[in-house]
Amino acid sequence: MKRNLRIAIADDEGDIRAYLQEALTRLGHQVVATAESGQQLIEKCQSIHPDLVIADIRMPEIDGLQAARALNAQEPTPVLLLSAHHEPETLASASADYIVGYLVKPISEANLKTALAVGLSRYERFQALARESAELRQSLEDRKLIEKAKGIVMNRLQVNEDEAFRRLRKRASDQNIRLIEVARHIVAAEDIFHNLDRT
Repeated sequence: MKRNLRIAIADDEGDIRAYLQEALTRLGHQVVATAESGQQLIEKCQSIHPDLVIADIRMPEIDGLQAARALNAQEPTPVLLLSAHHEPETLASASADYIVGYLVKPISEANLKTALAVGLSRYERFQALARESAELRQSLEDRKLIEKAKGIVMNRLQVNEDEAFRRLRKRASDQNIRLIEVARHIVAAEDIFHNLDRT
């Protein structure tokens, strides 16, 4: 787990905020913001960008789950939820990847330490999988575009598939750009020719 996390705390109970601040400081982390409501939490996090948020589920104005959704709509932020009760219906709706754990009050320092370690590890795995998935999707999209460009070259220059691909690679090498960039240029140029044919 990353050391010296910058953490934002949100709870409408002052004694809970004070306890969390003390416990987190003892565990080697830095509390960069405290908030009494979900709205206050959102406003503070917009400027401080914490590594992790600890938020009570039930708070005035905007609850912890709503605040977590709002924060993650802006940027990925792991959230550890707190509650005074076991809430099965709430847990069912707290399945988003950015919800890294759930602690029931009263919170012990040992439980907090464990929840942070397990939660951050889980969050980092989710993030790695999301990046891998995004890279795979991009790779597939790039491959489709390169295949389309290759077909255009074959048709316009009356060459076979291997020769078309060789020319695409040579163009990329000569221009010192990626193959996908060459493919984009060719597909864009072909679109222009199609539009000119229709005018």
